[in-house]
Amino acid sequence: MDYARMRDDARSIFMAGVASVDPRPMVRAELVVEGDRLRLASGPRGRSWDLTRFDRILVLGFGKAGSRMARGAVDALGQRVCGGLVAVKAGHAEACERVEIVESAHPVPDASSVAAAKRIMALAREADERTLALVLVSGGGSSLLCAPYEGHGHRLSLDDKAAVTRELLACGAGIKEINAVRRHLSAVKGGRLAEALAPATVVTLALSDVIGDEMSSIASGPTAPDPTSWKDALAVLWRYNLAKKVPKAALTLLEDGAMGLVPDTPKPGDPAFKRVTNLVIGSNRRAALAARARARELGYRTLYLGSRMNGEARELALAYLAMGMDAAANGSPLRRPACILAGGESTVTLRGRGKGGRNQEMALSFLSRLADEAPDLAGRLCFLSAGTDGNDGPTDAAGAFADLGLLAQAEESGLNARAYLAENDSYRFFDALSGLLKTGPTNTNVCDLQILLVR
Repeated sequence: MDYARMRDDARSIFMAGVASVDPRPMVRAELVVEGDRLRLASGPRGRSWDLTRFDRILVLGFGKAGSRMARGAVDALGQRVCGGLVAVKAGHAEACERVEIVESAHPVPDASSVAAAKRIMALAREADERTLALVLVSGGGSSLLCAPYEGHGHRLSLDDKAAVTRELLACGAGIKEINAVRRHLSAVKGGRLAEALAPATVVTLALSDVIGDEMSSIASGPTAPDPTSWKDALAVLWRYNLAKKVPKAALTLLEDGAMGLVPDTPKPGDPAFKRVTNLVIGSNRRAALAARARARELGYRTLYLGSRMNGEARELALAYLAMGMDAAANGSPLRRPACILAGGESTVTLRGRGKGGRNQEMALSFLSRLADEAPDLAGRLCFLSAGTDGNDGPTDAAGAFADLGLLAQAEESGLNARAYLAENDSYRFFDALSGLLKTGPTNTNVCDLQILLVR
C-alpha cells in the first residue's frame, strides 16, 4: 500500500477545508458597503446601517483568526475605519492598516492577555451612540482577552484565573463547560463587553470553534447573552471534583454568585443587547464540506458524519477505526476508495506527563489498536486528525497521521504506541516517525477535522 500517497491525499483534503474558512475573504464578502449603507450579506434580511449616522467605526477583536478578520474588515470599509485593537495568539499576527494587532497568550492567559483586555475595555467604554463597533471574534479569544472579575467584594487575580483554566483543561471538561466557568470569572465575557460598549451600535462577526456554533460559547460570548448561571458554573467544578483544586478566591466568587450575592452575567432581553447584532460567518461544517469536495476530486466516495463529534479523543478513535475496518472488509458504510470525514472537538483527560494534543492523541489511539486488526484489512486505512488553526494543544503540530506504515516504523524503532498513549505523549511518538502534520499557524480556527481514507 502506498501510504505516502494516502497521507498526501489526506493532507490535501484537510488543507482544502482550511482554505475554505480563510477569514479575510469571508469578512470582506460579509460586509457589503453600498454608498453610505452597510449591510451583512448573510445577516438578517433588511438589517442595514446608515454610515452617516456614525462619527467613527471602531474595530475590536480577539482570537486566533483576528488578524485576517481585521484585514477583511479594512478591505471592506477602507478609510471609514478610524482605529481599533485586535488580540491574537503569539505567532498568529499579521499587520493590518488602521487597526493595531497585539499578541497575547493561549491557552493559559498571562499578563499580555490582561493588558489586551484592559485596552479593549477602555476603548469600549469610550464608545457612544454615534460609534459603530465592529467586533471580530474567533476561537482562542477566551484566553487571549482575559479580565479577571472585580466587584461586589471580590477581586480575582490572573493567577486565580490561570489556575482554574489549567484544571479545566486537564480534567476532560467540554468546551461549553469550560466557557460557562470562564464567563463567570471574567469582567469582559458572557455579554459584559456588550455592556461596556452600550449605547454604541455593535456588529459582531464570529468564526466558530465550538460545536453547535453558539455565540455564547465562541470566545465565551463577549457580546452575546449568557444562557448559563452562577449555579451552572459552580456545578462544573463539582462535576469534575475541582472544588478543592481551584483557588479559594474563584470558588468563593462562584459560591456567592450561586447564592445571589453577586449580579449574574446579562441574559437575553437585557438592554445591553438592544443595538447588538451577532452573526456566525464561518464554521466547521463549511470546512468539512470543502474537504469533502476535494476528496471527491481525488476520486474517493465520501461520507460526511457531521460536525458535532465530541468526547474523549482516544475513544472516538476507536469508532473511526471500526468504521474503517467495516469499509475495508465489506464496503459498509461505503465502498472503496472511501473517505469518511467528520468534525468537532474532542477532549483529553491527562493521565501522564507527555506532550501532545487532542488530535495527536486520537491518532495515537487509532494506531495503538490498528495492530489488533487483520493486516490485510488494516493496511488499507489511513487516518488523519488535525486542528484547523494549525496548533494541536501546546505543540507546533496541527495533528497526526495513523496507518500501518507508521506502525511498522514504530516497531522497527522500538516505540510502543500504547506506552506512549498511557503517558499522553503523542507528540514525541509521532515526531520520531515524521508522522506529524505541521502546517504552521493558519490564522483561522473552526475546530478539528478527522479524515479516514480506505483504499
